[in-house]
Amino acid sequence: MDWGESSSWGEKEEMLPRKPLNILVLFPDDMRHDSMSSAGTQIVQTPFLDHLSILGKRFTHNCVTTSICWISRATLFTGQYVSRHGSDKLFRHRFCDEGKWNVTWPYLLQKAGYYVGHIGKWQFRNPDFVGEAFNWSRVFQFQHWHNINGTLIHTTDYTEQTTIEFLRERPKDAPFAVTVAFYPPKAIAGKQPFNPKPESEEIYVNMTVPEPFDANASWGRLNRTVFSDQNLGRGTWYQSLRTHEMYQKNMKDMYRMITEVDAACKNIFNELKKQNILNETMVIFTSDNGFLHGEHGLGGKWFPFEESIRVPLIVWDPRMPVSKRGKTDDSFTLNVDLATTILAVAQVEVPRGVMQGRDFSDLYLKKNAHQTWRKEFFYEHPDHGGKKTIPMSSALVRKDYKYILYDDYGVESLYHLEKDPMELNDVVDNPMHQAKLAEMRIRYQELKNVVKMPIADNSTIV
Repeated sequence: MDWGESSSWGEKEEMLPRKPLNILVLFPDDMRHDSMSSAGTQIVQTPFLDHLSILGKRFTHNCVTTSICWISRATLFTGQYVSRHGSDKLFRHRFCDEGKWNVTWPYLLQKAGYYVGHIGKWQFRNPDFVGEAFNWSRVFQFQHWHNINGTLIHTTDYTEQTTIEFLRERPKDAPFAVTVAFYPPKAIAGKQPFNPKPESEEIYVNMTVPEPFDANASWGRLNRTVFSDQNLGRGTWYQSLRTHEMYQKNMKDMYRMITEVDAACKNIFNELKKQNILNETMVIFTSDNGFLHGEHGLGGKWFPFEESIRVPLIVWDPRMPVSKRGKTDDSFTLNVDLATTILAVAQVEVPRGVMQGRDFSDLYLKKNAHQTWRKEFFYEHPDHGGKKTIPMSSALVRKDYKYILYDDYGVESLYHLEKDPMELNDVVDNPMHQAKLAEMRIRYQELKNVVKMPIADNSTIV
């Protein structure tokens, strides 16, 4: 199968590019970290993404700092926590306000001579702004099928075609950066939430998607004050995942849409090869948030459980040494790192005192970067829709433990992830874990303060 790769890429040090790279961000919606066969979900077919992980590098513990679409998208462009960029309400576009957009990477790259595009989902109530803020743009969203000049076309196909159109129309004498915001595999409202293409219907037809630990039993372990029957996560589970038949139907359709996105990404990647610019282009595949597929008796995102906060991150970077390719990295990378990394790749100075992430390419370009890389991070989810439906939450996340505070209620949870990776046993009241709880409460408050306060020049959120 033609993946568009060359075995000679980067084999000699002198082949590594020294000029600013083109940047291609492939950005599907609601795709959690393990929705690829190479990442653990063997049933889902993602041959291109699996191969891209071999050509480049897959980061296994890439997380979002807020698990909801519009906040995460504002974070993508700003490199900031929601506490800083302020786009905390649905469709609120404060990060586009005067004085704020001019420190985002799309703006800064254009000032540096890049041709910058945005394709697909935008989310905010200012679509006209996109046409003004980007050199090339086409916004389409909230549907799985579009009527384009009287012809119905699936949104994944339209995203692919539009991206290839951008790549062919771009000026050839300037570097480019483009965000390709696929709407799938995100569901749409209604009785048929997932709508793959008809030709995909045969995929997974004779397979059974494994269901998570007993949904009702795991739901019963959650704090009833925080997680009532009015909870939106519980409602999402009830509407689409509560029975075996519903689970199989909707999960298979979602996986079909992921396989379609995989194929579109392959075709876009191969267009880079056809134009002979693959060795001049950094490709980033990631998502805006994860998704609960029935774990804890919940659907959706929002909450700081692993399935919600962990998203894919696969990077093809022609600067990457051959010895680092095809290997996974379990460092904590975050969506606040994307903007800083993109600016570094473009050789554009990061605005001081603004962005809160780090350049994750250090992890494969610098020898000792892992020694000083973050070992924990702060998570926050502001009020959205009221505490009964989506209660506010924040967390201190580590690989061995996770401390969660449901801010509206003052309810705490503590999970020992090393022994309980599914987060089924809350040990917040267990005497054996009180010392750890006390230590994490203090560190949680420290990081919360750091996230919210003005940051000094050249500092980052560790």
